[in-house]
Amino acid sequence: MADPEEPRVRLPELKLDELLEELQARIDAARGTRDRVHSLLEAVLSVGRELELEHALRSIVEAAAVLVDAEYAALGVIGPGGTTLAAFHTVGVTEEQIAEIGPFPEGHGILGEVIRHPEPLRLEKISQHPASYGFPAHHPPMNTFVGVPIRVRGQVFGNLYLTEKRGGVQFDEEDEAVLSTLAVAAGVAIDNARLYEESRLRERWLRANAEITHCLMSGSERAEALRLIAERAREIMGSASAAVALPVGGTDSLTVEIAVGVDAQVHQGLVLPLPGTLMGLAFSAAAPVISDDVHQDRRICPEPPRFHGLGPAVAVPIGTGEGGVRGAVLVARAAGGAVFSGQEAEMLGGFAAQAAIAMELAERRKDAERIAVLQDRDRIARDLHDLAIQRLFATGMTLQSAGRFIEHPEAAERVLRAVDDLDETIRIIRSAIFGLRARAGTADAGLRARVVRMVGEESAVLGFAPSVRMEGLVDTEVPQEIADQVVAVLSEALTDIARHARADRAQVVLTTDGRDVSLTVSDNGAGIPPDVRRGGLRTMAERAEQLGGHLDVSTPDGGGALLRWRVPLPRA
Repeated sequence: MADPEEPRVRLPELKLDELLEELQARIDAARGTRDRVHSLLEAVLSVGRELELEHALRSIVEAAAVLVDAEYAALGVIGPGGTTLAAFHTVGVTEEQIAEIGPFPEGHGILGEVIRHPEPLRLEKISQHPASYGFPAHHPPMNTFVGVPIRVRGQVFGNLYLTEKRGGVQFDEEDEAVLSTLAVAAGVAIDNARLYEESRLRERWLRANAEITHCLMSGSERAEALRLIAERAREIMGSASAAVALPVGGTDSLTVEIAVGVDAQVHQGLVLPLPGTLMGLAFSAAAPVISDDVHQDRRICPEPPRFHGLGPAVAVPIGTGEGGVRGAVLVARAAGGAVFSGQEAEMLGGFAAQAAIAMELAERRKDAERIAVLQDRDRIARDLHDLAIQRLFATGMTLQSAGRFIEHPEAAERVLRAVDDLDETIRIIRSAIFGLRARAGTADAGLRARVVRMVGEESAVLGFAPSVRMEGLVDTEVPQEIADQVVAVLSEALTDIARHARADRAQVVLTTDGRDVSLTVSDNGAGIPPDVRRGGLRTMAERAEQLGGHLDVSTPDGGGALLRWRVPLPRA
């Protein structure tokens, strides 16, 4: 017979099993939550340790994929305009797959939806969203999706995109919460990485400024300092090309003194007008000027062609409007490179301003040295005039008076010759005094400025502006008499082009290596028939022959005429 108390015992046992199972489930859930929180904390610490921005971004996207167990993850960095992606970092897709898929997305479809509406977005199936328009060929299939924005100092820096949760399950609210928490930590890590990179960049600029200041103050040539400015600007800005241009005295033009990097020889020595050039605009406005693409920028004159293979560029003035602009620096990246940001332009401008201060200090130092030399010369001249000449003159007068009392003819003749020698010595000393006190001519009378002015004057007659290039120390190594001949020959050559060539393009190149000076004038006109001799060519040839040089006239393969006038420079 059954025990009547047995059911009363079994019922509590069943309820107890259910409670134990529920407790175990809660314990497992708590353990899972604890493990996930622990994983989140580890991810936050891992992300926070990265100081290099690229490494930090890679660490963020890898941590996000692990936290929500996603097969694919990506971090899209929003570009300056705020509507497209400037960079894309992925996890789960191989390099081979990326190459097959093609260019990284620019921010359309679902990715653009998160950009336009920077709030968490979770989808069960990507293709069912109205903003979805499919994937490119060779793209792996993706259905489930969750995206969260990353903010840095209140501004949206980019977005995290996760797809295909492993196991075929959907992303849930907890996944979204975990990613949102990671996004907050990511924003702090990105900000720290940015500050770290900025501090390192500023340190590099400071070292470059110190190097240039030392170069200038140690008495190095100006060309060496300008080359340092161009090279350091190119290196620090990550550019393919850099150039430094200085104004040509008395003209509205800049001459490219130094060019480094890609096709440096194309830029070196070019004389550029202020309007129609990036450096001219920066020089005139005393402010940075940025171009997204130098080939498509309508502000920049395409002639002469000089930007092959280059794209984004920025030009900054050397100095400020208050202290006087001394020139301009241009850096350009390869075509397709990143556009220069305002912060990059600001840093380059600060570097150029410091370089201008160093140049000012070096010039003041040289001025002080020059004044000291002039003062010393003036003292020497005064002493020669007040002491040496007076004594020589007195000695001469004494000898001349004494000569009257000498009866011996030969002795009297010798005394008179001595008096003549003293007079000649006085004349020599007076010439030396005049030389010591003579002042140098003004900078505006230099050959470089005269050539630029001559080309500018002839442009109205030609109907176009010839391109001008000058290399070497044309102002200091070419003496005045040869400089006058160079200007005369240039005027005659440009006049002949205007009268006979029917050209729409011309180039003037003036170079000197300290031994010779060479003037080359070329055009794309009708050329010079071999049976025709013009008076202008004969005159130019005679000018060259008088100075021991020669004139060569030829017709290049592409047509037109090429005139090369070369004369030797006198040896010191």
